[in-house]
Amino acid sequence: MTAPITIVGAGLGGLTLARVLHVHGIAATVYESDPSPESRTQGGQLDIHEDDGQRALADAGLTDAFHAIIHEGADAARVLDEHGALLLDIPGDDSMARPEVLRGDLRRILLDSLRDGVVRWGCKVGGARPLGDGRHELAFSDGSTVTTGLLVGADGAWSKIRPLLSDAVPAYVGTTFVETYLHDVDTRHPATAAAVGKGAMYALTPGKGIVAHREAGGVLHTYVELNRAAEWIAAIDFTDGAAASARIAAEFEGWAPELTALITDGETAPVARMLHTLPDGHRWDRVPGVTLLGDAGHLMPPSGDGANLAMFDGAELGKAIAARPDDIEEALTAYEEAMFARGKAFYADAHEVLDLCLGDRAPFGFIDFFNGVPQEGS
Repeated sequence: MTAPITIVGAGLGGLTLARVLHVHGIAATVYESDPSPESRTQGGQLDIHEDDGQRALADAGLTDAFHAIIHEGADAARVLDEHGALLLDIPGDDSMARPEVLRGDLRRILLDSLRDGVVRWGCKVGGARPLGDGRHELAFSDGSTVTTGLLVGADGAWSKIRPLLSDAVPAYVGTTFVETYLHDVDTRHPATAAAVGKGAMYALTPGKGIVAHREAGGVLHTYVELNRAAEWIAAIDFTDGAAASARIAAEFEGWAPELTALITDGETAPVARMLHTLPDGHRWDRVPGVTLLGDAGHLMPPSGDGANLAMFDGAELGKAIAARPDDIEEALTAYEEAMFARGKAFYADAHEVLDLCLGDRAPFGFIDFFNGVPQEGS
């Protein structure tokens, strides 16, 4: 294969693809809109699953590097009611089935595994168009262009590459996560630190909840979960951090103060993360010279699977290309058919997990899920 491979997006999926291609001696270029690796925070803690995320890292030759960044004990979990009473306490698991790492650390080991210049920073893609014979032209915001023989959209929910394959657009699911942080928690916020414990804490009721993860360095990273209309969220001025925090906290009146402190006592302004999804089982017809991975191809509500699936997509695509370097279309067909089949079940799981967290049976449906109780219809 002589045509260059172009990957749009330096997230976990795109970087895994670039790394697996490198392992097989195949060059690729990654274009990323961020000006540098450190230009923004990379999100919170991820549990990396044995059967997809860890397999992808093994394919990338990064298992040892992955083990070095694991946050020991962070896979512990506890469920509280709104008054702070403990409903379920699950200790950390030493089996390594789902160890926790920071997304930023995971991205770093992937970046460190690539040669200098593979990732082109500050390259914001404005759009792409087909040129025929499987070739495509990428247009960047600075007016420059590049032509590619194989184009991979790894650019997330609002992918600029997806329109080449599909007219699907993400739809709001009716739930927003408001992101907040507390720092130096054991000294400055001991009651809240004790409530959260060593790993994840879930305080859930129908329609709303507070979920927090303990991260390294005495950090509590919180997602305040609300089933609210887009108009309700839009009416909050998140540029006024204090007012936004007060408005969100008002939805939790009467909750335990050690829980509401996760909303009101943060040093950084809250950030609204509106959840969107592509249609269940999203797929497309084969288009020569272009494909998608991760959220660009199968965006769904968060359920702990998104990053794992993106990395697995990247590894599987890389291996498919390496196995068929002289027939890229056959490689893409094999990759996509497996991805479509794989993603179908995960869409159902994602919607189920969201309902268990915030649906009518919260938190007890969620507790049953943790305890392995079969769910209705499963």
